[in-house]
Amino acid sequence: MLLHSIQENAALFPHAIALKNDQTALTYAELNNQIVQLSTQLSASTRHKTIAINVDNHPAWVVLDLAAITLEIPLVPLPSFFSDAQLLHALQDAGAEVVITDNADYFRQLLGNLIIGTTVFDVAHKTLTQFTLAIASVALPASTSKVTYTSGTTGNPKGVCLSLSALVNVANSIKNAVGLNQNSQHCCVLPLSTLLENIAGVYAILLAGGTAHILPSAQVGFSGSSFDSQKLYDALIKSHANSVILLPELLKALVLKLESGAKKLADLRFIAVGGAHVSTQLLARAQRLEMPVFEGYGLSESASVVALNTPAANTIGSVGKPLNHVEITFSADQEILVKGANFLAYTNNNSATSQQQWLPTGDIGYCDDAGFLYINGRKKHIFITSFGRNVSPEWVERELTSQSCIVQACLFGEAKPWNTAVIVAQENVNLIQINQAVFDVNQTLPDYAQIKKFVLADAPFNISNQQLTPNGRLKRDAIWQQYQQQVNALYHD
Repeated sequence: MLLHSIQENAALFPHAIALKNDQTALTYAELNNQIVQLSTQLSASTRHKTIAINVDNHPAWVVLDLAAITLEIPLVPLPSFFSDAQLLHALQDAGAEVVITDNADYFRQLLGNLIIGTTVFDVAHKTLTQFTLAIASVALPASTSKVTYTSGTTGNPKGVCLSLSALVNVANSIKNAVGLNQNSQHCCVLPLSTLLENIAGVYAILLAGGTAHILPSAQVGFSGSSFDSQKLYDALIKSHANSVILLPELLKALVLKLESGAKKLADLRFIAVGGAHVSTQLLARAQRLEMPVFEGYGLSESASVVALNTPAANTIGSVGKPLNHVEITFSADQEILVKGANFLAYTNNNSATSQQQWLPTGDIGYCDDAGFLYINGRKKHIFITSFGRNVSPEWVERELTSQSCIVQACLFGEAKPWNTAVIVAQENVNLIQINQAVFDVNQTLPDYAQIKKFVLADAPFNISNQQLTPNGRLKRDAIWQQYQQQVNALYHD
């Protein structure tokens, strides 16, 4: 369906722009031709081989992706934020015998004696290097189109094998839910190696016949572990983007930019935000700025997005209604179960799944009477107090960060009589304000979930200090290692 849509647009609207950046603009006719040319070029050297790709955001990334689909070759996107060990693990775990990159020097040093062949070629005016590797092939499920790797909060990242039908089902649902069409302009901000941007961003806009603006990561504000909101703002202005996908931290940066007096982003019609919990306070601030922000929810094992708020149905605090291609139910302990776009299997795991099986998500939540889905937290993060009460830390953390003076919070209380929190406070607030905020939150919580004492963090939780995952989730073990002495001292006192 995806390739057919591109071919159809190439025939009916050959001059319409499909992919664009500052240096390159590919019409649908040119995109279709490049897919055909590249798939022909790759067919001899990559036949029956799994390809890994590590390329900065660029139209060439998409051409490679679509050529792999044409050849029915599994593609393994390698995130730029992976460590050397994680990259090597992903290559060997997926049996990737070929890696294509725009960072040849780095991979030449990383791979060393694993390289048994090198080819240099151009795609969409970008020079790429293809390394053939002495890596043993791995038997992936027969219909695997993409192997996406989770960021991994502990240990090695896990490879999720996905079929093309599952990926396109999600993209088609997104296209319909958001109302994308041939006039739509989508700005890709997240790395294309992120399943969310790859499917809900690029695939959805190509199905609609619109334009994907694919700019280098540095041009939209990413520089190592820091982020420049001015560059994001400028990119959205220049591209006249109607839609964009953001993580909560990026949304917060954009909100602060507009609150400081920046001109409204008049072209934007849909700002999707996901990847981690979004505080209701941040959503309310965005709403006051008339920003069209809509929270969603998904997971790699469901080929990305499962539920999404839309202009037609939006409730702050929820993650929206399930998309048309999925069904949702709940286990006895309120774990969310999904079916409709399930993954095929994990790499090196023979336990295959079916799109018609109920998939445990690991998240607990509920649906209200109107059909909106709410997430209470991760099942594995629930801890039990010494009084035998179950507490979902995300629930309490969400209430804490809804207070204007609290930016981040991480809750602890396993086997303890009461809970403590490590709190990252807003700049220029005092201890009296924080105490009042904690007091106000406690009035909304049952006794067993309340915060009796807290520790002020030395610095915000972020990727550089390894206390946040790249998509904005707390790394609880790392935070605990940093603050355990101070937390334990509260109990001893």
